[in-house]
Amino acid sequence: MALEIMSPAGSYESIVAAVRGGADAVYFGAGDFNARRNAKNLTDEELADAMKYCRLRGVKTYLTVNTLVTDRELKKAEELIVKLTDMGADAIIVQDLGMARMIKAVSPDMPIHASTQLTVHNLAGVLACAEMGFSRVVLSRELPLSEIKFICENSPVEIEIFGHGALCMCYSGQCYMSAMIGGRSGNRGLCAQPCRMMYSYAGEAPCYPLSLKDLSVASYLKKIEEAGVRCIKIEGRMKRPEYTALVTKIYKDAVTFGRNPSRDDMYKLETLFSRDGFTDGYLADKKGKQMFGVRSESDGRETRAIYKEAREIYEAEPEPPVIGISLSFKGKAGEPMCLKAVDRDGNEYSAEGPVPEKARSRATTKEDVESALKKTGGTVFFPTDVETELDDGLRIPASALNAMRRQCTEGLASGRRTPPRRLTSDFRTGVRRFGWEEKPGYIYSFRSLSQVTPAILDLKPDYIYLPLGEIDANIGLISDLCRRGLKIGAVLPRVTFDREWTAVIERLRKAREAGVAAAVCGNIAHPYLLRKMGFELRGDFGLNVMNSQSVRELKNMGLDACTLSFEMTLPQIRDISYLLPCEMITYGRLPLMITENCVLKRLDGRGCPCDGGPVYISDKTGRSFPIYKEEGCRSTVYNSEPLYLADKEADLRGLGVRWHRLEFITENPKECLKTAVAYMEGNTSLPSKMTRGLYYRGVQ
Repeated sequence: MALEIMSPAGSYESIVAAVRGGADAVYFGAGDFNARRNAKNLTDEELADAMKYCRLRGVKTYLTVNTLVTDRELKKAEELIVKLTDMGADAIIVQDLGMARMIKAVSPDMPIHASTQLTVHNLAGVLACAEMGFSRVVLSRELPLSEIKFICENSPVEIEIFGHGALCMCYSGQCYMSAMIGGRSGNRGLCAQPCRMMYSYAGEAPCYPLSLKDLSVASYLKKIEEAGVRCIKIEGRMKRPEYTALVTKIYKDAVTFGRNPSRDDMYKLETLFSRDGFTDGYLADKKGKQMFGVRSESDGRETRAIYKEAREIYEAEPEPPVIGISLSFKGKAGEPMCLKAVDRDGNEYSAEGPVPEKARSRATTKEDVESALKKTGGTVFFPTDVETELDDGLRIPASALNAMRRQCTEGLASGRRTPPRRLTSDFRTGVRRFGWEEKPGYIYSFRSLSQVTPAILDLKPDYIYLPLGEIDANIGLISDLCRRGLKIGAVLPRVTFDREWTAVIERLRKAREAGVAAAVCGNIAHPYLLRKMGFELRGDFGLNVMNSQSVRELKNMGLDACTLSFEMTLPQIRDISYLLPCEMITYGRLPLMITENCVLKRLDGRGCPCDGGPVYISDKTGRSFPIYKEEGCRSTVYNSEPLYLADKEADLRGLGVRWHRLEFITENPKECLKTAVAYMEGNTSLPSKMTRGLYYRGVQ
């Protein structure tokens, strides 16, 4: 099966541009539940027309409903899904596990694609998606081709990857920076792109340490197809139709003719949009400084000739035919004429004409009939072959042939525009289960074992969370703590490529033998792999739980508890149906990004500066964001101020959560103890620097 080229559309004009450019599929947003809410999303009438337009031309329509939703938004989301089903969407792209659950109930025949916002980057994540009913998975952009190939070779569902366009610095679905800084959530479709802003390292001039060049895999298309990838996605729903048309055409031609784009093609792509050119660093497994870039004035030049060429792709008339049809004509003496048309997808339509007369002079030949039937100009159809069964000595009027041909093409067109019939039903949320009614317990989550002291353990937290690597490095001490009855949770790396899993599993095995009780799962791959290892499985914030249906889905996956999203407000938390005991983060520097590119190695000539502790970057307001090294030389960027709610005990009462979780990142042991005591006593004295997070102001 040929590699599918999927193109973006933020407007009806862009849909036409994508289709005329040769797209096999188009993806666009509908309503308020898509990750490009700032795009010019289509009205209901435009949506219906767009799907008819695409169906007629054999182009798939994938609708993005890929944001997190709250319980109170699910009803509106259900109405949208029913509408998209009736209109004939070919698939729906989803991030929210609760949304996916709802779609399966409301529209059971609708294919669901796992958005890149689900942060699927290994085979276990793909297998977990397949178990949940996804038919396609969009992998994280950070994967090298070798990892993609391994996944494709073992995947029971289709695999899609991004091929061209903007690269986020953070793994998609794990970026909370825009939400925390400005209240505009990338998980809710309104990212303000703080990664494109300038920051300063200590004592350094301002630079762009979080801005990556645009992606282009144009020279890898054959290898990508051979690896087993089903679809290449072009990014750019916020871009102009000219961009969509020309990028689509260049990629489609490369796939169709089995060649790399020419140097001239690449110049056109760079002229349309790039940031200091393009990068293939992730796919080539070559990370580093060469992947970073910004949009400059020279990049922004608009060559009139290129834009004129791009517009001609989708404005030129007549529209080129794209659907092949097979025609069968029968002309028998004494019988009505018959023409049957069958398109490439097996749709057929038949038209009947008058009884042919005997020829008085020149009889109609097969060549005459075939010549008339091939005149399908002005339609999307072109004849691939014409079979003619014609008795001798008959006169077949050209007007009759033309009328029959028009009936067949119009009949086929009408049938192709008709949406497929799919069942729909009402969604039942289930009985609401109220949560914990007593005072919540505490979980202390530490970045380092050196932060843990006997004094803080004397406060008797319900759990201690530590990174898996920290547990492995101190396995003897951990074993002693477990023998003393302390419940320890191993926090798994949120990102683990398949080539890294063997070492992670070995560490987990040692941790289990030492008595570690729980595994803290920040990715859907974790419970899939670990549910038979004997751990209590606890969902971390990376699972982005924002509604009760997501909680239900995680329970079905085998989790014993989960962490609610810190992008929720307190009333939204109060709405949760507690099918699992839940925790909420009430203290600490919240993680804003996890990056595959090491933010810290960009300091020239300094090796890896993060081994001894955090490095800070500062924005133009003077806020400093600590950055720590993660497994695999990845980086986590943390917020400039800690979340602090010790004085808000009255507001936190009655939410239903079972545990409050205190995240200790940069704190020394004395500061950890002081904070833990403040929370237990409800201390009303506030630290000099703090934030209330999003629990009060929420996100857009």
